[in-house]
Parts: sequence; structure tokens; C-alpha cells
Amino acid sequence: MAKSRKIYLDYAASVSANPSSIHILGVKAKTKLQNARKEVATVLGARPEEIIFTSGGTESNNLAIQGVVLAWKGKNLPHIITTNIEHPSVLETFKMLKKRKLADISIVLVEKDGIVDPKKIKKEIKKNTVLVSVMYANNEIGTVQPIHEIAKEIRYYKKQSAKLKGFFRSSDSRVPIPARPFKNLSVFPLLHTDAVQAANYLNLNVEKLGVDLLSLSGSKIEKAGRVGVLYKKKSVPLAAIFCGGDQELGLRPGTENLSEILKFSHALKSVEITKGKEVKRLTRLQNYFLNKLKRSDIFNNAGMILNGDLKNRLPNNINITFPKIPSDLLVIELSAKGVMASSKSACKSSHSEGSYVIKAIHPESNIEIGGLRFSLGKETTKADIDYTVKILSKILLKLKKWYN
Repeated sequence: MAKSRKIYLDYAASVSANPSSIHILGVKAKTKLQNARKEVATVLGARPEEIIFTSGGTESNNLAIQGVVLAWKGKNLPHIITTNIEHPSVLETFKMLKKRKLADISIVLVEKDGIVDPKKIKKEIKKNTVLVSVMYANNEIGTVQPIHEIAKEIRYYKKQSAKLKGFFRSSDSRVPIPARPFKNLSVFPLLHTDAVQAANYLNLNVEKLGVDLLSLSGSKIEKAGRVGVLYKKKSVPLAAIFCGGDQELGLRPGTENLSEILKFSHALKSVEITKGKEVKRLTRLQNYFLNKLKRSDIFNNAGMILNGDLKNRLPNNINITFPKIPSDLLVIELSAKGVMASSKSACKSSHSEGSYVIKAIHPESNIEIGGLRFSLGKETTKADIDYTVKILSKILLKLKKWYN
């Protein structure tokens, strides 16, 4: 039997099959897209219709924050809350909304250990607060934020507000009891978390976290496509920030990047399967690295400081500061010897100023000093760590005049 011919004459729609097309290739592409959506939803413990594909973490964060602000229908200007160590795609979006008088903002300072106090978040909540955005894990110092506890504080605030409005059961029998008391709970404030750095190591179940919105990026997951994801709880009101087609629930117009989306969904599923084993391996390497640093007289003489909480941090992150030696100088010296590290977020690496994250936890320090970040990965070995410590020791001896 002769094989049926397929002639593609829909290049105006896409150079490959467009998931929005109704011909057979378009339908097949749509099926693959929906399967990818299901895979991501399964990892997050969400529904497929709650998954929105974007171009990356930055767009996901912008859609979450701006989308909530634009969806607000209240009389007063919407109020939004974040911390002072968020990724630039969150902090700069907050500042932009304030500058354009689209929202009032509150920026809560983290503690010395790089962890935000949930009680301080709750203290900032007002009647017109529509969103709290706190990153799951910091991209520079690796500290893991108490997202579940923040979610509990927000729920408590909502319940207290509902009680004041008479939506809950009263011990006074004269007070009428509404048939569905929880129905009247305000959807605001919503909780968003930037989980871009957390995907490889932490639990991403949105129900357990208690979040309404969650951002992911393929750029931080091995073999994942160059796309992003925004989880949006079904009940969350969100406005589109771009105009165009009705792809992705009408919230992210533009033809979906199917090949990259498929890479992302497969990679995220794979990471979820191996996560437990890899976290244990990296934790052992992290402890090995830290012990070698702490036991060295050279590092101690140079005044080494570990940045961020030692316990509540990503298993692949080590961030240290030598108070008198610019971290950029150390990065350059290490690079010359074949060791690639960083001094601040790559998104800010072209700026001459130091790390605002390090300044946030060490306000007394010289901002130009910054922090030296080592981030471990799948290919990292003990031999790599031994070599790094050896080279860093030699560099510090060479730079002894900086701290003597």
C-alpha cells in the first residue's frame, strides 16, 4: 500500500506544525503541547489548565506580578509586598509599578541570615494588599524562604478579616450563620513565589507550599528547553500583560515554542525522579567543601564569612565573603586557573556595583566587596572541590596585602 503523502503548505502559520492550526499536523502538535502541560502539572501537583508556558523565569515573574495588579478592581491603588533580596525581575518590576503609580509597594528586609520573618510579611498586609511575592530560594546566597509559613500567615489574615466582616460562625445564636462561610473569603492577598532556583532541589507541590502563583525557568534545569512556566491557581484573577492571540489561556499570546516546551517537561519530570538522590549527594559535597574552608588557616586569617543561613539553604550553594577583597577580583583570579565561580547574579553582572543581596544581610559592609558564589552541579566531584580550595588558597596568599 502506497504511503500517503503529506504536503505542508502552512508556512505562514509556522515553519513547523502550529499547535493552533486545525489540520492534522496542528492537531498532533496540540496533543504534544497538552501532554507536556500535563507532565508539568503532575510535578507541581496542579491541574493542566493551571500551567502557562512563557519565554522564561523573568516573563513568568512579570506576568504574575503585573497580571495581578492589572486584574485588581478595587477603589484604592493595589498594594504589593516583597523582600529586599529578590531577583531583579521581581524587584525591578515592583519599582516600575511604583514609579508609574500603578501600585503601592512594601519591601520587607530579610534577617541577617538571609531569611525573611513571616510575621514581618503579615505586618505589612493592608486591606488593599493584592500580592505577596517571595522567592523560594535565593539565586545568590541560596537561602530557602519559609514559603509554607508565609502562606499560613496570609490565610490567617484572610480568616481574621472574614471574621470581622461576619462571615464566620459565631457562638452567639442570634448571629445568623451563612450557609457557605468560606465562600466569602477574599482571594486577596495572593502569594507568588519565584521557584526558578528551587526546581532541582526542593518540593514544588503547590498545595503543600500554599502558593497561588509559581514561576519556573528551563535555564536552571539541565537539558530543559529555553522556556518558562507560570503556575496560576484556577481561582486567581490575572490580566494579560501582552496583546495578541489567545494562546496559553489568553494570558501569553504568541505561538508556543513546542520543541523547547517538550524538552522542559521531560527534563522537569526527570529531575523530580532523581531529586532525592542528587540532593543527598550535593549535601555531602557541600559539607565537604565547607569543612575544608573552615579548617583552613588561610581562609580564617582572611576573615572569611559564610553568607546566608547554613541550614536553610540550597544543597549546591556556597557563598562566602572576604571583607577586604573584592569578589570580582577573586572571580577573575579563579577563572585564570580554570575555576568558574561568580560574584553576583548573572542578570546584574554587567553592573559595576556589588551585590545588593550581600549588602542586605551585611549592611555594614562595603558593597563593592560582594560575595563569592560557588554553585555545585551534576558533574561536580570531590576532586573539583580539592582543586578549587587549593587554588583559592594560593590566590589569597598572593593577595595577602589586601587583608593584612
